[in-house]
Amino acid sequence: MFRPIYRNRSDAGRALAARLVDYAGRDDLVVLGLPRGGLPVAYEVAMALHAPLDVFAVRKLGVPGHEELAMGAIASGGVRVLNEDVVSMLNISPETIERVAEAEARELARRERAYRGDLPPLDIAGHHVILIDDGLATGATMRAAVKAARQMGPTGITVAVPAASQEACAALEAEADRVVCAATPEPFLAIGVWYVDFDQLTDADVQRILASAEEGLASRSTDGKRT
Repeated sequence: MFRPIYRNRSDAGRALAARLVDYAGRDDLVVLGLPRGGLPVAYEVAMALHAPLDVFAVRKLGVPGHEELAMGAIASGGVRVLNEDVVSMLNISPETIERVAEAEARELARRERAYRGDLPPLDIAGHHVILIDDGLATGATMRAAVKAARQMGPTGITVAVPAASQEACAALEAEADRVVCAATPEPFLAIGVWYVDFDQLTDADVQRILASAEEGLASRSTDGKRT
């Protein structure tokens, strides 16, 4: 029988924040949560480190007819990352990539409007970014997020999660500047196994978390200003 490690995502966020105390006080720090489940975790980290919080949306570009296989990903800020090995191996045409990317871009735009309304994303150029999710099973989405964020000019990228498979953590080591996996239980099974409460979040939940973070840091001066 597997025992959950965390009561909920907020509990996981507080535990993760304790592993990231060396970032506290940095004025170049930005915390980004992957929606939707990464936001409650990222909120606790951002509040503990007194850092600005934003959502970093990523959409997989699935191979037509085999959508579970990623030929790339798009992310916040108009960034596109291609898996050149898959594209080459399957001889996927530029037209096919463009068609899938356009469809996913529409969904990404819809989600970003739902998450933050008319506010633009935080400018992460020249900042150190902490990318956070509620867990990593294969780590594929987080790897896409790291590659996408890297193109936006941060000074460094830390990946931080409350629970992950050992394989996913190892894979991220080659992508991020630092990887913090608070727990790596084996066998990993699935992310939800390690939470007592793993309810799905809504767009409204994301909006509420972002608004709460904005209010919590309203009196603090940071360099992670929206532009």
